[in-house]
Amino acid sequence: MIRTLLTCVREYKKESLLAPIFVSLEVVMETVIPLLMASLIDSGIEKQNMSHILLMGGLLVVSALISMLFGACSGNYAAKASAGFAKNLRKDLYYRIQNFSFANIDKYSTSGIVTRLTTDVTNVQNAYQMLIRIAVRAPIMLIFALIMAFSLNARLSLIFLCVAPVLAIGLAVIMRFSFPILQKVFSTYDTLNNVVQENIAGIRVVKSFVREKEEKKKFGSVSELIYQRFCKGEKMIAFNMPLMQICMYAALLLISWFGANMIVGSEMTTGQLTSLLTYAMQILSSLMMLSMIVVMTTIARASAVRTVEILKEESTIRNPENPITQVPNGSISFRNVSFQYAKEAEKAALQDVNLEIHSGETIGIIGGTGSSKTTLVQLIPRLYDVTEGEILVGGINVKDYDMEVLRNEVAVVLQKNVLFSGTIRDNLRWGNPDATDEEIQHACILAQADTFIQTFPQKYDTWIEQGGTNVSGGQRQRLCIARALLKKPKILILDDSTSAVDTKTDALIRRAFAEEIPNTTKLIIAQRISSVQNADRIIVLDGGRVNGFGSHEELMQNNSIYREVYESQIKGGEEK
Repeated sequence: MIRTLLTCVREYKKESLLAPIFVSLEVVMETVIPLLMASLIDSGIEKQNMSHILLMGGLLVVSALISMLFGACSGNYAAKASAGFAKNLRKDLYYRIQNFSFANIDKYSTSGIVTRLTTDVTNVQNAYQMLIRIAVRAPIMLIFALIMAFSLNARLSLIFLCVAPVLAIGLAVIMRFSFPILQKVFSTYDTLNNVVQENIAGIRVVKSFVREKEEKKKFGSVSELIYQRFCKGEKMIAFNMPLMQICMYAALLLISWFGANMIVGSEMTTGQLTSLLTYAMQILSSLMMLSMIVVMTTIARASAVRTVEILKEESTIRNPENPITQVPNGSISFRNVSFQYAKEAEKAALQDVNLEIHSGETIGIIGGTGSSKTTLVQLIPRLYDVTEGEILVGGINVKDYDMEVLRNEVAVVLQKNVLFSGTIRDNLRWGNPDATDEEIQHACILAQADTFIQTFPQKYDTWIEQGGTNVSGGQRQRLCIARALLKKPKILILDDSTSAVDTKTDALIRRAFAEEIPNTTKLIIAQRISSVQNADRIIVLDGGRVNGFGSHEELMQNNSIYREVYESQIKGGEEK
């Protein structure tokens, strides 16, 4: 895990090295100061040697200033290193997610991925800054202070060796019991994010059904669970401070008691005791810092595990070693294809699908809810990989293509159309970044979008809000169709993407496809028979199997499911 995270340091190695170096120099100066103080007291104040007092006083001021300079430098470099490390970690996570297949994204959920990119990365960043600064400072200070303390008085310094094991055992117990609880907290954050995301995305539905109270209760219950778990974990971690204070004050009392007796017995000087007490404070503060590190790393460890899970996750869909970089045509073949979303799934989403679709054909796809219409078309651009069998595009197995090449030749307009914040022109250029204004307008004319765009004051420079919330569902669908057309694909998939437009506009879009892109293979998923009845052939899906495949006339004669749907929609069921 640590090795994986350290790969994100990269160009910030210099800062990551300079921070502990300056911390070490700061510690050296701090451990020199008590010796100067001892000399100031014993040889200056007690002997009333003014020149020695001035000399030692000057050296103390200079040492303190140098220590402060080293501390400022270490803080500056630690901040740069941790911020840079977090930037690279966030970037690596985001880039890794971009390569995920739908199956990988389904595994972690959207809310879980968002938590990893935000809360978890911040926790790891804070821990990294602490590790390259305080985690270096504390042990070095502990070692130097112990050496100086033993050099002053070995017998009194043995007190530290008695206190240290008590503290170490206590911290180990705290860490052992708090880590599993904190790990559950961050997994609960995923649930909280999911509730918030779901509520905001469906806020119109929530308000329409007056479900605000229920949604508040749902949020409150998850938030309460996080509170309870955090409290439980923090209660355990809270024992850290009283444990530290008991050890610290016990050590100081013992040193003061035995040290005072030694001064009375002329076994040590007042300056030496003062220095020893200063070293005692340094040793105990180092132990306190180590305990803080234990607490911080305990919290960060849970986050680190979650981020490394993403970094080590391999996409279920990868390019072959020598991918094919050109798609010959838009023909599609399904050969004994079966598919299931998860290995442990009881039933396959698709079973024994065999289809031959010629390049340039218009294919309609109909079926009831849950008949796997969307699943069928998602296998063509390798959004998922088949479980059994194979799919050929242009006579070549889709697994043999370079994925970017394949997906550039397969344009998909999903049922849940998504537009991004930016102008209409910016959104359309997702289909072709180099598209001219004329090409953009022509695509919009084909998709029946130009008419309503011209009614906007800014026309193609009209700003689209995130998700396209400031345009209607039908307008959003037509813009997404125009965006897909700009790709000039060999295969165009419309997944119920004209459901929000009227039948006249739907007919105009289909006619434009037939006239303007005759060589593009068009797959049209629809609930309305009128949207597919003029297609060259129609696929009827039922329970993940192909129940029928043929023209409208053929299916009317020999397919009962198609005929039943047709009669219920076109004839209103009067012939039943």
